[in-house]
Amino acid sequence: MAPMWRLPTLAAALALLLAAPAGRAADEANGRGRELWGFCQQCHGADGGGTPLYLAPSIAGLPTWYVERELRNFHEGIRGTHFDDVSGMRMRPMALWLRTDADIVAVAGYVASLPPVKPAPVLAGGSAAAGAALYAPCIACHGADGRGNEQLGAPPLTHASDWYMLTQLQHFKQGVRGSDPRDVKGALMVPMAKLLPDEQAMKNVIAYITTLEP
Repeated sequence: MAPMWRLPTLAAALALLLAAPAGRAADEANGRGRELWGFCQQCHGADGGGTPLYLAPSIAGLPTWYVERELRNFHEGIRGTHFDDVSGMRMRPMALWLRTDADIVAVAGYVASLPPVKPAPVLAGGSAAAGAALYAPCIACHGADGRGNEQLGAPPLTHASDWYMLTQLQHFKQGVRGSDPRDVKGALMVPMAKLLPDEQAMKNVIAYITTLEP
C-alpha cells in the first residue's frame, strides 16, 4: 500500500492523465470548428454579425445547443425545404456540407465562442413603445431580458438581426416554419406568431426586442 502522504500526489497525477486526452479533444474540436467557420463566414461575416444581402443573420455568440439543433434541422430537412423559405433553402446545402455530427458540434462550439454582435437595425416603421406590450407573451420562453431559455428551447433574441426576426415570424405564422411534425420547438412558435395580427405588429415587437441589451 502506498504511504498516505503519496495519495494526494497520485491523485493529482491521475487527474492530469485523465484531463490530457479531454484537453486534446477540446483543442481538436476548436481547431476543426475554426476551420469549418472559414466556409460559414462567407455569408455570416468574419465576426458572425450577418449579411442581409446574403440573407445570413447574425449568429455570433448563439448558444451551442441552439446552433446544433438548427443545423441538424437543416441537415435532416426539417428546415430549408419549403419553397417559400428562400433563406432556409440557401442554408440547407451549407448544413449538408457538414458531413458528420462531430462537424456540427465543432462549428456550433466555434459560433458560440464568437463575441455577440448586435447588428444595426434595417427595418423601419416599428414602435418599441407599442411593441413592449406585444412582447409580454414572449417573456414566458425568451425571458424579460430576451436572453432565452435552454430548457424551453428558446434562443436569445438580444443580438438577432431585425430583418431575420421579421422573416421568421412571418414564416411561423404562414406555416413555412414549424409545420414539420419533427420540429417540436418550432411548433411552439406558431401560435405565438399568430398572436401578432399583421406586419406592423411584428415590426413593433421587433423594435422593442432591439432595445434589449445582449
